[in-house]
Amino acid sequence: MHEDQRGLRITTASAEAAEAYRTGLDLMLAAWPGALDAFDRALAADPRFAAGHVARARQLQTLGRVAEAKQAIAAARATLDGATGREASQVAILERALAGDGAGALAASLAHIAAHPRDALVLSLPLGAFGLYAFSGRPDHDRARAALCDAVAPHYPNDWWFEGYIGWSYAEAGALEAGQRRLLRALELRPLNANAAHALAHTRLDRGEIEAGRHETETFLPHYDRSGTLNAHLAWHLALFALERDDLATALALYESRIAPSVSQAPPLNTLTDSASLLWRVMLRDPARTLPWEDVAAYAAERFPNAGLAFADLHAALLEAVTGRREALARRMDALEVLVADGRLPAGPVVAALCRGFAAYAAGAFDEAADLLVPALPEAARIGGSGAQRDMIEDTAIAACLRAGREETARRILRRRFARRVPAPS
Repeated sequence: MHEDQRGLRITTASAEAAEAYRTGLDLMLAAWPGALDAFDRALAADPRFAAGHVARARQLQTLGRVAEAKQAIAAARATLDGATGREASQVAILERALAGDGAGALAASLAHIAAHPRDALVLSLPLGAFGLYAFSGRPDHDRARAALCDAVAPHYPNDWWFEGYIGWSYAEAGALEAGQRRLLRALELRPLNANAAHALAHTRLDRGEIEAGRHETETFLPHYDRSGTLNAHLAWHLALFALERDDLATALALYESRIAPSVSQAPPLNTLTDSASLLWRVMLRDPARTLPWEDVAAYAAERFPNAGLAFADLHAALLEAVTGRREALARRMDALEVLVADGRLPAGPVVAALCRGFAAYAAGAFDEAADLLVPALPEAARIGGSGAQRDMIEDTAIAACLRAGREETARRILRRRFARRVPAPS
């Protein structure tokens, strides 16, 4: 038998399959192109390699190819004879996640991690802006990720992937300085690590280090193929840096060349949210500017027609509001209410409140928008995503307050934003 790069047994007799699996796992954890090809090579060498099927399913899930991911996890289930209990547990966790049972997948992941703390594939599932914690509906998911990383840290000494994710988790929980130190260390250990480069862009933005963030991201991107899952999202970060300099022309040029649905090679959720949020942020700064809303709205209608994923629903709803798709917006709002009533929307009632607030702002009803958005801010983290992505909600609440003549409320929101930054963990 063989082992993965963290010393865990993988059930294959093929050295070729094991090596391709290890290569693919590194590429997947770095968000680097080539992971799927590596897993395909592993399975060509050993078609009954259960861990290879699991990893392939996870990569397909990351790419937003859910139907194919379900087929891959079914293939993993069919090849479990002789596999380890750890590999069987991986299969069960991915099955739950792909079936839409986020709560069950999270609970199973945490139990698995307690038994197998060095299983980086499973540990990656609760982490990240679109991970099981982020989409759990918990308002404290940022701190929960940091606590999980602290708990397993002794098992990951000097590990390039873990340094990146504990750094990201610290930063999202508000410990920006400690997080940035870990992220810089991660990139020293493995420079071609898109996850760490992406998280570093977040810390630079949150710390106000705009020129450093712009320079690092521009330096990194030429080494990262356009097919990389975070390539367009890193361009989105460059656009945010441009907006911080009031350079709307550069932000929109990045949109047209790297971020728009017609050019992006990112997974669908990234494409929707990056496109919609960037245009919205430009609109907040320059309400009179003509923007290509219709193209993004058509993409949302095709890829996310139904309610149920809170982070997508907010962005789809604002597009429906801006482009006058009243019937589609009404259907989404009705569906959200039903999901809440049935207990099937982890983020709860705040999703509908945010959607209505954005719709009110799009309609020019700024008092109504402020009435909806300001009370929702303490619960906004429930929809998931990163702090930088959710800043759009606060930005809109602030803009609504200013346009409704509520300057003191706007100042209070800004003070709370800066107060969230906490000291580094001891």
